[in-house]
Amino acid sequence: MPELKPKMFRESEKSSVSENLVANIVSFILIMAVILVAESIIPWIMAKDAINERINELTQSGGSVTLSAVRDISTAVTLESRTFIVMLLCTGFGTLISMFYCRFGEARSLRSMGVTKCKAGVHYLQGVLVGAVLMSAITLGSVLLRVNNISLCKSISFGTIALILLGFLVQGMSEEFIFRGFLMNTLGGRHHPFVAIGVSAVAFSLAHVLNPGFGVLVFINLAMFGVFASLYMIAFDDIWGACAIHSVWNFLQGSFYGISVSGSGETESVFRTTANSSARLLTGGDFGIEGSIFTTVVLAAGIAVVWWRLSKAPADKTE
Repeated sequence: MPELKPKMFRESEKSSVSENLVANIVSFILIMAVILVAESIIPWIMAKDAINERINELTQSGGSVTLSAVRDISTAVTLESRTFIVMLLCTGFGTLISMFYCRFGEARSLRSMGVTKCKAGVHYLQGVLVGAVLMSAITLGSVLLRVNNISLCKSISFGTIALILLGFLVQGMSEEFIFRGFLMNTLGGRHHPFVAIGVSAVAFSLAHVLNPGFGVLVFINLAMFGVFASLYMIAFDDIWGACAIHSVWNFLQGSFYGISVSGSGETESVFRTTANSSARLLTGGDFGIEGSIFTTVVLAAGIAVVWWRLSKAPADKTE
């Protein structure tokens, strides 16, 4: 059995966190609610007038203002480049709030969240490579098997794409700090590592439940990504590689290969990937390729590789 008790878990053991699992989960949900509000204020201020205008247009044309219609309008407005970039950057509040809560609410050191200086740059760059390999394998595999078709966009705004990359660097890091640095490591200091990994992976998956196209395979794939990121973080005993993987995964998917990221819709991109198949199992449907069997296969391989690496590491040593 691989060593699944890294230094960051042992640091978390020194905290003032309750040993009650339900209390841990409730605390996370409350902090998550605060994070969601903090992240949404500025984008909402930017988008509300345009959303109200489009809702009024829908009403005047005789359309029904349903929850689905409002969601579609809100998604379309927030995908406009300026708002979308600001929305991504505002996810940085998630990183700050989770760090603040862990440091002062749980009396945990930042080291217990996986924040380290040693090899941080090297591990981040390794994560960039891993994230690129994973998403490229998923996308290009679907193209090679003719499930999807990929073509170069006729008009490419590299300046906008660069800003989106910056936004995804912030967004990917934020979700890793929330679900792994905060939730997983809080639980890792009080409960069995499998509980910490499992609960954080399921929580990460359920956080996307309201996204268009969410379904059983989407739930499984997102949970698998959570397991992969958790094991990767444990293997290197820091958060930086997982942050890079998450950011590059989302950026390449959305703004390089031109695929809807977690059902969010299409954004400015270098390429545009379109479906040749109508089989949701193969394409992921409205959620995008993260909901396809290609993602399941690649993540299963990724989990196996990281598990193998952990099994080969000395029992009392993490990198």
